[in-house]
Amino acid sequence: MIKADRVVTSTCPYCGVGCTLQLHVKDDYIFKVTSPFDSPVNHGNLCVKGRYGYDYVYHPKRMTTPLIRKTPQKAGKRTQAFDLSEWREVTWEEALDYVADRLVEIYQRDGSDAMAVYCCAKATNEDNYLLQKMYRALFRTNNVDHCTRLCHAGSVVALQQAIGSSAMSNTASQVMLNDVFIVTGSNTTENHPIIALQMKDAVRQNGAKMIVVDPRRIELVDFAELWLPLKPGTNVPVFSAMAHVIVKENLVNWEFVNSRTEGFNDYLESLEKFTPEYAEEVSGVPAEDIRKAARLYANAQNGAIYWGMGISQLSHGTASALALIHLAFLTGHVGRDGTGLNPLRGQNNVQGASDMGAMPFHYPGYMRVDDENNAKKWEQTWNIEPGGLSRELGLTTTEILTHAHPGGVRALYIMGENPMMSEPNLNVTREHMKQLEFLVSQDIFINESGAFADVFLPATPFAEKDGTFSNTDRRVQRVRAAHPPRGQARPDWEIICDLAQRIESRLGRPTVKWDYSSPEEVLREMASVNQDYAGVTYE
Repeated sequence: MIKADRVVTSTCPYCGVGCTLQLHVKDDYIFKVTSPFDSPVNHGNLCVKGRYGYDYVYHPKRMTTPLIRKTPQKAGKRTQAFDLSEWREVTWEEALDYVADRLVEIYQRDGSDAMAVYCCAKATNEDNYLLQKMYRALFRTNNVDHCTRLCHAGSVVALQQAIGSSAMSNTASQVMLNDVFIVTGSNTTENHPIIALQMKDAVRQNGAKMIVVDPRRIELVDFAELWLPLKPGTNVPVFSAMAHVIVKENLVNWEFVNSRTEGFNDYLESLEKFTPEYAEEVSGVPAEDIRKAARLYANAQNGAIYWGMGISQLSHGTASALALIHLAFLTGHVGRDGTGLNPLRGQNNVQGASDMGAMPFHYPGYMRVDDENNAKKWEQTWNIEPGGLSRELGLTTTEILTHAHPGGVRALYIMGENPMMSEPNLNVTREHMKQLEFLVSQDIFINESGAFADVFLPATPFAEKDGTFSNTDRRVQRVRAAHPPRGQARPDWEIICDLAQRIESRLGRPTVKWDYSSPEEVLREMASVNQDYAGVTYE
């Protein structure tokens, strides 16, 4: 039996649950992963990826040396290079100097609108904070986004509009406190297996009633009290019909509605046509089943709603999320343990990246970029002259590439994302990528997007860096390096700081501060303005 030199506690880099990992290390090699049974998130359980999916750290195709394309790429004629013979290995100094020179050249020639960056939902909070800071503080652009645009952006907007917070209102483990809960737009067993285990336990051990609203007969249907197999895209009529029943049968929590909501009369008017019979005609769900679901949820002691990207990725994703939020408001099933509005995040740090301001409309803490007071706070924090930060909303993920043309986006920096796999029309995306004048990829493998790049900067995976992730229920968790980086690879935050100092010097601007001693110092700077991360001081 192999005996570990050390066991390092860290956080899983896969889905948004954020399971606690114990990395068993021997001779700077992870040979086993376990999880403590007292972990508040996963209670010792791990999915297949969490328990066995660490071998990519040692994969022979992982890049550990900075690379520059041998053949200079030109806008309109950019090609993909998967073969390493098309790249040349360089030092970090040469790679970063080249990137800084080209980015500054394009910025000084074409201005802020020519610059754009993709942050990463698999990188740490500190990595994402620094990358959006670099583009906002140095290139004065809000063309900053990440994959949340392609997953839970609809939920973010709906929750911000309705309750002023875009995060899960309760912890995922509180499903054990539910007596009724709705699961919709989520194949939870496959996408969030640890949460699915807790949902099953809530039914089997505690007698909770589960309502599944999904076109597919997912595995959780076997545990459900009710299954509403609606036609794809008919979410709003079904949820609105449930609300219609709750109002007509006077199942409303009037104390909550009167003291905690506004616009109720306007909302009532909007419900008039959404009878269960109308919803049945549109969705195919029997009207009586809609009534049963509404009564079950409304009469619960602790009712909760869990949803995934089957809600938010619809063309009317925001409206679908709002329809769910309205159900919680009508019944008062929010703001207490065992209740709540619970979007299930996909990637491990999509919540944290959003919190860090890796979006075109918000600084860290969901502070709108077009709000003067918000901009002033960050100008003071970043030592920027008054009025220096842009007050204009930036381009979203999909808009960045559609603007890749002369007079639009000319330089793109990609950290850990892969638009050549995530964009909806890859043939069109390929043509947009070709139009870029300069492209930087910061990653651990050369993926389909990185193959288009002029420069490749080798970063480290979770097992070789320190920092924090924020999981789907807002829990901020430590990420700890199990061993030193392989080859010349460097943690993302170090790469960004080193590059930013070069850019700052070439622009001749006062320092914004890039000489951090650790990720902890980065997080403290962010939290000095974003009070959501400031913590609580106890005397």
